Amino acid sequence: MIDTIVQHLGSDADNLLKHACKTISKDTLHLPGPNAIDNVYSLTDRNNRVLNNLGWLYNTGRLSGTGYVSILPVDQGIEHSGGASFAKNPAYFDPENIVKLAIEGGCNGVASTYGVLGSVARKYAHKIPFIVKINHNELLTYPNKFDQVLFGTVQQAYDMGAAAVGATIYFGSEEASRQIVEIAEAFAFAHELGMATILWCYLRNSAFKKDKDYHVSADLTGQANHLGVTIQADIIKQKLPENNGGYLAMNEGGGSYGKTDKRVYSELTTDHPIDLCRYQVANCYMGRIGLINSGGASGENDFHDAVATAVINKRAGGMGLISGRKAFQRPMKEGIQLLNAIQDVYLCKDVGIA
Repeated sequence: MIDTIVQHLGSDADNLLKHACKTISKDTLHLPGPNAIDNVYSLTDRNNRVLNNLGWLYNTGRLSGTGYVSILPVDQGIEHSGGASFAKNPAYFDPENIVKLAIEGGCNGVASTYGVLGSVARKYAHKIPFIVKINHNELLTYPNKFDQVLFGTVQQAYDMGAAAVGATIYFGSEEASRQIVEIAEAFAFAHELGMATILWCYLRNSAFKKDKDYHVSADLTGQANHLGVTIQADIIKQKLPENNGGYLAMNEGGGSYGKTDKRVYSELTTDHPIDLCRYQVANCYMGRIGLINSGGASGENDFHDAVATAVINKRAGGMGLISGRKAFQRPMKEGIQLLNAIQDVYLCKDVGIA
């Protein structure tokens, strides 16, 4: 298994597989494992039904019993339009194929829209954990705007038999305060009904694009994670960090944006991708709340990129990957192979915590 992983990584293999993290020690983290629910979630105020659904999520698919998760997310039909998402592979206009890909690909769960999952719930809701994404950004309004709008309700997700609800907050946007209140209330109700909660902790503000795109800086995404666990998300979804210094860039020229500390950059992070992701994990209560990174858009080097992201996430102390477009924008057989390649990283004992 490790030989195939090395082959996918190519020239990046040594840098990613041999790196030793000297910033935040792995000994201070709550790492994923078979007893994660007993050791972490059972100590919280989540009720037994939430723990049951988390257990269902943890114990489904190829990663069952490992403490790691592989989730297939397909809500892009709204976020990026149906045409932009499915023109490469029109079969996925049919929601049943989305669920089939998740099941045959060995995923722990499938995350999609209320409409997608509701359309096949009676056939599949008992076969794989459903994660109903209750809000989305729609890009049909002219001119395009960036706001997360509720498309479904927690009650509807519960009625279809979902194991969890998912939501996005655009931290840093003008609408963030409303979204925080809205989703905090939705998550509280979901917990009351016994469902788990997953939060897409994304940044959105045109000011974050300066000399580079700080929407993917470790310090800003880390703080978004910290806000996400504050409203009791059970799992945090975040983009893999690509740089650092978002706070510093926003304060160039004597600005007064946010708060940070020089030790974030001198002691708690380096420019290595595993160290940057480790800072994201630290902001998830030192791993008490699991971090899953997104797989990103499809491209020419999907297998390399997906495996590299999984290695970075796992070695940083994260709990899995949530990868959609790389899998469903290709024939189902190839999509299954890509999902399995991601899962193999988490199954491989030779890929350890840095």
